[in-house]
Amino acid sequence: MAANDPSLPTKARVRKRRGPRGGVQWSAYGYISPALITIAALSLLPMFYTIYISFTNWSALHFMNYQFVGLKNYRDLINPSNPLSAIFIPTFIWTLVFAFVTTVVNYSFGLFVAVVLNNKNIKEASLYRSILIIPWAVPALISLLSWQGLLNQSYGEVNALLHIFGIPPVPWLVDPFWARVSVLMVNLWASFPYMMTVCTGALQSISQELFEAAGIDGATWLQKFRFISMPGVWRVSLPLLIPSFAFSFNNFNSVYLLTGGGPARTDTQFAGYTDILASAAYKLTLTFNRYDLGATISVILFLIVGVISFLNMHFTRAFEEVD
Repeated sequence: MAANDPSLPTKARVRKRRGPRGGVQWSAYGYISPALITIAALSLLPMFYTIYISFTNWSALHFMNYQFVGLKNYRDLINPSNPLSAIFIPTFIWTLVFAFVTTVVNYSFGLFVAVVLNNKNIKEASLYRSILIIPWAVPALISLLSWQGLLNQSYGEVNALLHIFGIPPVPWLVDPFWARVSVLMVNLWASFPYMMTVCTGALQSISQELFEAAGIDGATWLQKFRFISMPGVWRVSLPLLIPSFAFSFNNFNSVYLLTGGGPARTDTQFAGYTDILASAAYKLTLTFNRYDLGATISVILFLIVGVISFLNMHFTRAFEEVD
């Protein structure tokens, strides 16, 4: 009798699938073993090794004779009276601002563009969407390096355009304020097409009969957007906002390739005004050979992103299944 015979009880069918003497067939584990070994070698082992380094004093001075120092690295970064806190505390605050503003602005602008192009009276909407999705299609490395040249204070095309209108050159990449504005602006240019695509799909999934019924009842455009469009878009896009925030928290490329973390700070040489925690950990590790501090910041960054993502998923219930 076959193991999948529906006439057999469930437990009997399960016993038929087991090996001799009721044992589990281990061939299934052999099939997935390459994936498990790859994950362990490329993800789990480096992660645990980074955690281990964060509890040592491994640096250029203690490369071969490093010692276990416990929580000293964590205390040095968090303690305001320690000079090393000038790396972590300002960088952490700017990372929070960068991630929050990037997520909110990118989503808001992408939603605005999606709503505008979802108007059935715009016949060229497909063409406009194709053009606006180009920044997302172009590799981020090419885009950011191109913007680095465009925003150059001396010969950049952006300042050349402003000069035509009589506006003096803007120190986009050398002034702390304008450097941060540049990072946010370029990140918006590179990221809003993703949000536009998500919101467009959500808008097109809403039944047009709802809008027609609302129009018959005398609803205005704003009321249709508030009570029909926004709930439908929010339900679809909310689960994507959480990973987008986590990605912005670790968006190393947007900072390092555009400004290199600069301009430099006066209170520390390890991090600049536009450095986020990811780029600061990179500099500490590969530029200054402070593997201990770089690993410590990486672990703190991992915990922060994990806690924020968990709280967002818990309170928004974005990933809960709805019957």
